[in-house]
Amino acid sequence: MKMELIYSVLRKQKSANKAYQNSDCLLEGATLCAVSSRNIVAFTTTTELEDSSGKTWGSHVYVADLNTPWNSHRVLSNEVGVTVIAWDQSGMKLLVADSGGTVQLWMFRDYILNDWICIGQSTFSGEHILGAAFFHNGKKVSIVTEKRDTVLYNEKFSHVRFSPSVRHIGNRPQEGCLVISSTGMVGAVVIAKPLDAGHGHLLSSSESLGTTRHRIKAVDICYGKNGHFLVAVSSGNVSLPVQCYRVAAVRHTEEEKCQLTCQALPSFFLQASTIKDPAPYRHVSFLRFVVREDAEALVVVSNGEENCLVEIWELREKPLFIHKLFQKGPSIALSPAGSQAQSQPDSLKTVLWQHHALFRGSSPATCVATTPTSLTTATPPPAHIVVALADSSLICFHRDGLKQVAMISISQAWRNSTDETACPKTARCMPSTPSHLAFTWTGSCLVVVDTKGQLLIYRLPPLLEPSGAMSVSLACLMLEYCIFAGFDWWDVLVSLPRPPRILDTIADRLVEAFHRQVPQIQQFYHMYFLCTRTSFHRLSIVGQGKAADLSSLLMLHSVATAFKSLLRPSDLSSHDKGPAESLAAVVSEPIADVDKVLFHLEAKEFTVEPSALQSLQQLIQWVADLALSLLARLPDARLNPPNMQQGTVMVSATQGSVKSQQQG
Repeated sequence: MKMELIYSVLRKQKSANKAYQNSDCLLEGATLCAVSSRNIVAFTTTTELEDSSGKTWGSHVYVADLNTPWNSHRVLSNEVGVTVIAWDQSGMKLLVADSGGTVQLWMFRDYILNDWICIGQSTFSGEHILGAAFFHNGKKVSIVTEKRDTVLYNEKFSHVRFSPSVRHIGNRPQEGCLVISSTGMVGAVVIAKPLDAGHGHLLSSSESLGTTRHRIKAVDICYGKNGHFLVAVSSGNVSLPVQCYRVAAVRHTEEEKCQLTCQALPSFFLQASTIKDPAPYRHVSFLRFVVREDAEALVVVSNGEENCLVEIWELREKPLFIHKLFQKGPSIALSPAGSQAQSQPDSLKTVLWQHHALFRGSSPATCVATTPTSLTTATPPPAHIVVALADSSLICFHRDGLKQVAMISISQAWRNSTDETACPKTARCMPSTPSHLAFTWTGSCLVVVDTKGQLLIYRLPPLLEPSGAMSVSLACLMLEYCIFAGFDWWDVLVSLPRPPRILDTIADRLVEAFHRQVPQIQQFYHMYFLCTRTSFHRLSIVGQGKAADLSSLLMLHSVATAFKSLLRPSDLSSHDKGPAESLAAVVSEPIADVDKVLFHLEAKEFTVEPSALQSLQQLIQWVADLALSLLARLPDARLNPPNMQQGTVMVSATQGSVKSQQQG
C-alpha cells in the first residue's frame, strides 16, 4: 500500500498577478502542527488565513477538526514566534511555547472547539524554548501481540504499567509540562490548583540540564516507564556527540514547587562525522525518539548543502570486560578444602548506543515525524518514520533497518487541484515546502503543514501490516482498540477499504465481537460503541439509514440518562431496584400498550419538581416527534427489523418515564 492524499486545505488567493507573486514570500515561514488523541489538529501560520497581503505578519495558532478541516478557529496570535505546540494525552489541553520563553496552557471551554480559554502562562525570561511535553498521566493501553485474535477485550488489550511523570497527593498524576530551552535549561510548569472556571495557578521551576549550560540546536523528549523523562540534545555540530539526560520531577506540596533532577546518560558520536561523502554533512537538524513512550531508539538527521543523512541509534545491553587486576578479588581461588572455588565473572553489563541503520537523502531534510505511541506490547514496538525533504517529497520508513515503505511528493496536491479560485495556475507552478509533520495517535494518517500554513492529510500503510492493505481483521482490531483506549477513530475510518461488501463484513464482525463481551464491558463501552458504529455506517451510501437510527438511539440514551438523574422518589416500592430499573424491567415484558406499562408503575417513584420538568419540555417534544417518525416508517421496518425494534423499545421506555413524571 502506498501513501495516498486524502485531502488538502489550500489558502484562498485573491489574484494571480505579478504583484501578488512578489508578495507571496510574506505568507511563507516556519510552521508547526500537532494532532491530539481526539484527531484535532493545531497548526501555526505566519499570517492569518484570511490575509493574502502579509499585513498580519506574526505567529498565529489555529485548531481544526480533521473531519472538517475547512472550519478552523484561531486560538491566539503571538508577536513572538511560536516554537513548540503540543497536546496532552486526553486531547483537552494545548501547550504553546515561543522564542521569548513564554509557556501558555490552553483548553477549550465545555468541549466547544471554537471557544478557548487560557489556563495560565509562565515565562522563562531570555530563553528560547525548543522542546516541550506534557506530564504523562500513567495511562497506557496496548494490544497484546500474542492475543490479538481473541474475542474478549480484557485479553486482547492490556493496561501497561506506566508511572506518571509527577505524582500529587494520593499518588494522583500531576498536570503540567516540561520544557527545554536553547541554552540547556530544563523547566517545569505545574498546574498547582484545580481549575476554577478554566483558570489555574501555575508554578514554575528550572534547572540546568548538564553541569554547565551549553548551546542546543536540536532536542527531543521521551517518557520513561518509571515516570522520568529522557532528553536527547545536540549542539548542531556533527563532530560533537549527541548527549542524553535523565530528568526526574518531584512535586513538593509543602514548599509549593517542583524539584528537577538531571542525570547524564551515555552519549554517542554520529556516523555523519566519519562518512566521506562528496558533500559533507554539516549540521544536526533533528532528533526524534522512534516511539515517544520507548527510549530504546533515536532518529538523528544531519543535513548538508544538497543532501541529508538519516541515522537510527538503538540502546543495547553489552558486556563490558574487566581486566583481572581491576576485579574485586582473584578470578580463581582455592576453597579451604582444597577444591577450586567458582570463578568470578570477568565482565559487567552496561547500556550503550549502537548504530542500527542509515539512509542517504538526495535533498536536505526539512522535518521528521515519528510514531507518538506504541500500539502493541511487541519488543521493539513497530513504528513508522517519515522524513520530508526540501524537494517536497515525503519518504516513509519502517524502523526495522530503515526499510522504505512509501514515497510521495506534496507537489501532486497542487497539480491535482481543480479549484482555480483556491489555487491559480501561476501559484500551482510554485509548490511550497513541507515545514512540519505529525502522526495521528494510531499512526494511520499523517498531517503535513507547509511553509504557507496549508494542510495536507495522507493515508499511510497499516502500522501492524506495513507490507499490505488493511485487512478486515486489522480494521476490527484498530476500531476496538480506539473504543477501549478512548482514542478518536476518524483516522482509522478513512484508512478502511471502501467496497460496500468489505464495510458490511467489518460492521458485522465488530457488532458480533462486542455482543460477546461480558455485560460489564458492554455497559461501560456502550456509548463509545454506538458512536463508532454511527461514524462507520456514514462511510457508505447504503448505510445512511443505519447511521440515522444509531444517532437517534444515541440521543435517546442521553435523554433517558438525563431523566433518570432527575428522579427524586419520595418512596420506593422495592429497595433492590431504583425507579429506572423498575421501568426497564416492565418495558422488557411483551406489553404493547403504554397505558398498561404505566399501570405497573408507582407514581411516587417518578416525582420531579415542576420547574425541572418544564426545562425538559424540548427533550420530551423531541422524543414524541421521534416516536411519530418511527410510526410513519413502520411499513419499511421489514428492511431492518433489529434496529427498528431496538429504537421502538427505547422510545417506549422514554415515553413511559415522561408520562410517569407528569402523573407524579
